[in-house]
Amino acid sequence: MSEERQVQQVLARYVRAVDWRDGAAMSALFVTDAKAEIFYNRAGEPEKVGELVGAEAIGAAIAGLMKPHPPRGWSHHTTHDHLIEVEGDDATIDAQFVVFNTVGDVRPADGWPEGVRGPQGTVTPIESGYYRPTMRRVDGRWMITHHRIVLDQPMAFPNTP
Repeated sequence: MSEERQVQQVLARYVRAVDWRDGAAMSALFVTDAKAEIFYNRAGEPEKVGELVGAEAIGAAIAGLMKPHPPRGWSHHTTHDHLIEVEGDDATIDAQFVVFNTVGDVRPADGWPEGVRGPQGTVTPIESGYYRPTMRRVDGRWMITHHRIVLDQPMAFPNTP
């Protein structure tokens, strides 16, 4: 597998850990002293809204900062248009992302009505922006050292006005 693909898979594991709200899987993607910074892209002028320091804190934030999934609901973080640079044991990605909220309809007690077919529910885009992680190869494995999240929408972040 190419180095670029290995780097891209770290981001794929990241979005799955977020969707699953899996703090342990998230922490495992970061070096011990990693930093994650969250920005709101205020008309092209990034405004910092939060920062997390340390792999453990970043993993813990998945459960504490992310809204729980609603009943019959799920989220899907998708990434696309990856710009990947690998230089020796250092790498960067600049990827666009969209988060979709998926909520299934309640199945009627007597079953779905006659003629109803296919998925029942809604899929709604709820968040977008850019993921810009910096990575380092550590003992043959790519790990995130610094992660910048640039959101297209403002974010309510705990302990900020």
